[in-house]
Amino acid sequence: MPKILLIEDDISFCKLLEKFLIKKAYEVTIAFSAAEARLAIKKESFDLILTDLRLPDSDGIVLMSEIKSSFPQTPVILMTGYSDVNTAVKAIKNGASDYISKPFNPDEVLLVITNALQAEQIEEKEQAPVKGKKAVKKQASAENEFVKGISVASKKLLDHIQLVSPTDMSVLIIGESGTGKEIIAKSIHQQSNRKDNNFIAVDCGAIPKELAASEFFGHLKGSFTGAISDKMGYFEAANGGTLFLDEIGNLSYENQIQLLRALQERKIKPVGSNKEIDVDIRIITATNEDLRGAVSNGDFREDLYHRINEFSIQSPSLTEREEDLMVFADYFLEKANQQLNKDIIGFSPEVVTIFQNYNWPGNLRELQNCVKRATLLSRGNFIESDVLPAEFFQIQKQNTRGDFSLSENEKEAIIHALSKAQNNKSEAAKLLKITRKTLYNKLKQYNID
Repeated sequence: MPKILLIEDDISFCKLLEKFLIKKAYEVTIAFSAAEARLAIKKESFDLILTDLRLPDSDGIVLMSEIKSSFPQTPVILMTGYSDVNTAVKAIKNGASDYISKPFNPDEVLLVITNALQAEQIEEKEQAPVKGKKAVKKQASAENEFVKGISVASKKLLDHIQLVSPTDMSVLIIGESGTGKEIIAKSIHQQSNRKDNNFIAVDCGAIPKELAASEFFGHLKGSFTGAISDKMGYFEAANGGTLFLDEIGNLSYENQIQLLRALQERKIKPVGSNKEIDVDIRIITATNEDLRGAVSNGDFREDLYHRINEFSIQSPSLTEREEDLMVFADYFLEKANQQLNKDIIGFSPEVVTIFQNYNWPGNLRELQNCVKRATLLSRGNFIESDVLPAEFFQIQKQNTRGDFSLSENEKEAIIHALSKAQNNKSEAAKLLKITRKTLYNKLKQYNID
């Protein structure tokens, strides 16, 4: 009988979920706070941990990082009442096996738990003969989150990442919302000398300015109203590793001063403590704002700006890397197939054309959400236009691509590209601006030899 640790401060909801899981043949231990959870983990081992994102004495992502550092093999699933995709994705990037959004669908809860336990069993079997193999496998999967595009903008981005990763320089990632700034940061961490230590991601826009010092530096029990136990802050959780501060422009001026001091001195002092803690971290920050303008306006400290901007990276929008559109679409389809237990082969010619004519204001995040939703709704082998949201059928930009763009005459375009490339499928795929895998699927779809 698998043992689950359920961490949730809503007592009535917690009891309800416990009853449901016990009925489904799971052994459940309850913790109403992070402090109780830490005690429970010391007493016994668990097959899976289910934790709420917001706890009275801790942030669920920080708690998860603590758990994963001590028990890297234990799958952790986060429960969130927030429908914000950023929060859910952040949890996955920080080591969560999956997430569940409240209110729950009972079937979804069982599916997510079953998948997490099965994935863990498969990894254990694969790594049994070779000590340490599992850690390598997890690291590789994290690296694979960064998709190497074929556009000029993507190649420049990759060059910059490879150049700065081995250093300890502070990096500022600049780009529109949804362009994958956190994935860039994670990729830098995974290619650095700190890759074996924690990568902690923080959304600066989600932290109330009154609690920022506690969130960043931790606090001692009783140091202020509501501090019912000691709490480790983001800086200490990231010690030896990388701290990623997303949307840093949202920090208040007072919080900027506190952050600057910590970065200059490499020491932190938890709220309510007289003892300083040495920290060795690399800082990566991201913004979709004009920080230079904020400095000129006096909204962002110039000394902090120079401290975090030893090296800047532009995160290109999807319209700037349009050759990569179907590369990303294929990647997100493969991911959605795994998450939803589906087996969709690819996109219909009509959908490819619609995708290519759409502006993608939400960038990669919008594309990922669109593909996942379409995968869930699709009943055939290919994603068709009837499962796309209404906004895709509004008047979009004119198609300005060249002769080899996929269109209604897709079959002819493929044959023409193969002829032009002398039947070299890799070259033909480049001409068509699709991946080789997509080309092979389409060759099969149209029975082209």
